[in-house]
Amino acid sequence: MSFFNKIFGSDEPQKSSPSFWNAIESEEDLQKAIDQSFEKKVVVFKHSTRCHISKMVLKNFENEVAGAENDAVYYFLDLISYRPISNKMAEDLGVTHQSPQMIVLENGKAVKNASHQSISVNLI
Repeated sequence: MSFFNKIFGSDEPQKSSPSFWNAIESEEDLQKAIDQSFEKKVVVFKHSTRCHISKMVLKNFENEVAGAENDAVYYFLDLISYRPISNKMAEDLGVTHQSPQMIVLENGKAVKNASHQSISVNLI
């Protein structure tokens, strides 16, 4: 990885290491997340692998989740690789696209969302 990629990120898909993430890589994955929100809270983290701010917010959020005690299910969407899915999510859930962004789903609907430094497990 080059010096600039370390600072500003790269165009390569983000590989998140924490095991709590479920990937959204298709419309079927998005529908699975929405369906699952009828059973428990679902949190979707939309991340841009080209943005250093998004990378910092993601790391902070992952650290928060690791120390949190909640019963939510966590999904990760790489906006660069899956932008059409992000657009569908914005349209279907009525949430304006932002990056980074956290969307909390309950009963098939977006009940909360936050972006940038407002992203926190306290909103779940």
